[in-house]
Parts: sequence; C-alpha cells; structure tokens
Amino acid sequence: MSVPVEVTINGRAYSGEVEPRQLLVHFIRENAGLTGTKVGCDTSQCGTCTVQLDGAIAKSCTVLTVQASGSSVTTIEGLSNGVDLHPLQEAFWNKHGLQCGFCTPGMIMASAELLKNNPSPSREEIRHALEGNICRCTGYQNIVSAVEEAAGAMGGS
Repeated sequence: MSVPVEVTINGRAYSGEVEPRQLLVHFIRENAGLTGTKVGCDTSQCGTCTVQLDGAIAKSCTVLTVQASGSSVTTIEGLSNGVDLHPLQEAFWNKHGLQCGFCTPGMIMASAELLKNNPSPSREEIRHALEGNICRCTGYQNIVSAVEEAAGAMGGS
C-alpha cells in the first residue's frame, strides 16, 4: 500500500507515493536527493537528521513522511541562499567546528533554532541547546565557539 505525499523541501515541492511507515529522513535523501541530512542512530538520540519542519526543528528519523505531507522542510542545504554560506555554516568553517562532518548538519540546524529564539546566547545556553546532538570527534569546544561567532555575525553578541 502506498500513500501520496507532497512535501516542500527548501522551497521546492516534491511528491511521490510512499509506504506509510517511511521516515522523512529517507524521503529527503532518496526522493529529494538531498544527502546533507544524515541517518545516524535511527532512535533520535544523535541529532544528525535534524531539519526544520514548518519552522521548528525536528528529528526527521522520528517523523513519518505522511505526517510531513503538506509541510515545509528546510534542510542544511536550504540554509544558505545558494551563493553564500549561512553565517552558521561560515562560522563552523572558520572556527573548525567540525572534523568528520557527520554531525555538522544537525548541529547547525539545532544552532539555527537556538539563534532564532535567542540571538545572544551564553556558552551554557549553547551547550544546553545542543544537548540533543552528539559529536564523536570535536569535544564541542569549537562548535560552541562557532555558534558564538555566528551569533555575532547575525547581530547578536
């Protein structure tokens, strides 16, 4: 049994027939061909699949595609304007907030949500906002510094 869905991803409409149990992360990767959103733990623990769903962050490994039908999704690829990197992407590059890069899309998406709601977070607030995202490489220091730099570049302190 297949179910028709239509999801707007990064401003572009994608439609298809999916199994009712298909996860949004798989629709993003397989149907839209956007591989920035990663499949990590499949249990919502690591945060590598974090996207914005109708303007709020969501772990796309816990959302069914049929639940997202009619919704708007922004992935890591949709944060930039297509020419210039988003200030968070630039800051992660500048501050070496990544090593292997696997967790980076989820970290950036969670950080974007934080800065949307709190443009001048403290280091502790940044750490708290990223608790749902796991990095196995960096030790988080450079990630926190990158979010601080982006906050400044985006008009926070």
